[in-house]
Amino acid sequence: MNCHKYFCALAVSMIVGANGCAPALAQHRMSLQSLFNLADQQSQRIKVSEVALKAAEEGVASAKSAMLPSVEFSLQGSYTGNAFLMSRGFSTSGTTEYIVPGLGPQQVENGKQPTPHWGNSFTARASQVIYAGGAISSGIEMAKLGRQLAELDVEKNRQEVRFLLTGYYLDLCKLQNQSQVIAKNIELTEKVIEQMKARREQGTVLKNDITRYELQRQSLLLTKAQIDDAQKIIRHQISTTVHLPEGEDFEVDTQSLEEEEMALKTLTSEESWQQTAAENNIDIRKASLVSEMSEQKVRNTRAASRPSVALVVENNLSGPYTSDLIPKNANVNVWFVGIGVKYNLSNLWKNKHNIRKARHENTQARESVQLAHEGIEKGVQASYTNLLTSSVEVRTQEKQVELADQNYTVVKNRYDNDLALLTDMLDASNMKLSADMALVNARINMLYNYFKLKYITNTL
Repeated sequence: MNCHKYFCALAVSMIVGANGCAPALAQHRMSLQSLFNLADQQSQRIKVSEVALKAAEEGVASAKSAMLPSVEFSLQGSYTGNAFLMSRGFSTSGTTEYIVPGLGPQQVENGKQPTPHWGNSFTARASQVIYAGGAISSGIEMAKLGRQLAELDVEKNRQEVRFLLTGYYLDLCKLQNQSQVIAKNIELTEKVIEQMKARREQGTVLKNDITRYELQRQSLLLTKAQIDDAQKIIRHQISTTVHLPEGEDFEVDTQSLEEEEMALKTLTSEESWQQTAAENNIDIRKASLVSEMSEQKVRNTRAASRPSVALVVENNLSGPYTSDLIPKNANVNVWFVGIGVKYNLSNLWKNKHNIRKARHENTQARESVQLAHEGIEKGVQASYTNLLTSSVEVRTQEKQVELADQNYTVVKNRYDNDLALLTDMLDASNMKLSADMALVNARINMLYNYFKLKYITNTL
């Protein structure tokens, strides 16, 4: 049986299982893509990373604001105490010679001097950085790279939530198919029991034989109840992840799986998947961004060893004037324009260790990029190999189901003609059930390996 045939069989069995086992609350079918869209809008994990992205965007704006001029205003009111004039020997008696411009030396008595008490001060200062050694530009670039990392975090969380939902979705499909297989075996067992009861009336079957099949039926009923309960758990997990409204339920829509089956028919080579992973894998892209950030950190650390130059404009209006020997009850306005240079000379020997540390971190980041490539390459190779193995397993299980059906038919005919024991009949029935269940698991496992390959390449 080729790939198309067993996927068609899978789709039909899933549809039957969904119709036969869906809860009463189910209202509509939902594809994987529909779940993905709901998760993108409502998943709490994605919302958290989107808030972090907004914070990173504000970080970029904040870093750019360092290029804007800085303007400061200061307004102050004060009370000035009395001024005391003292000699060099700290004596308040006697006089002190005080030179008054235009009048020459004047004698002023030491002691308390008349002082204007109420003072005011208003200062306006504006400065514009002209050169900061590259600290501002590297800070902006680091903020931009941080925003890109936040964007990748959003995408990574989106991929992880989608892969989580895919696992839930495939588990639900598997359980529904298992439920269908169990239901068919229950139906088959009940038919055998009815036939055996009819034969017992004819005296050809013992009551013990009927009891053994009734025990098998009870075991099947218990298995079906366990499968149905497992479905309820997974449905709740899906509903919680995508935040479905309370009371709203869904049925599995196999159309999305049929679309993936079409993609499997044209499965590309491992080299193609490796190339896709190298271009799209988020871990590789994040490692590359971290490497770029470490380069900017080296530039930023070097900037601390360089001078900063700024254009400064300042105006100061204050009173009273207390900088003279005799305070003046007057306002004095002073303004200036100039260039300020700031240079911390000690950074020449203190900052060299920080620069070396930043360089080592940059080397580590570059090596981490190669490590990420190696890890993803191994993951793609393993997932691709598992996908090929699971496809072989599906074909093998299909053959086993065919052989188990043939064996059950032969044994049943022999048992009906009193040519086989009841234990042979039970063994054949159990072999058929085991083969049917294994085929369901193999088909879902193949789909899971395919979606895992897409998850590793971040193309879900």
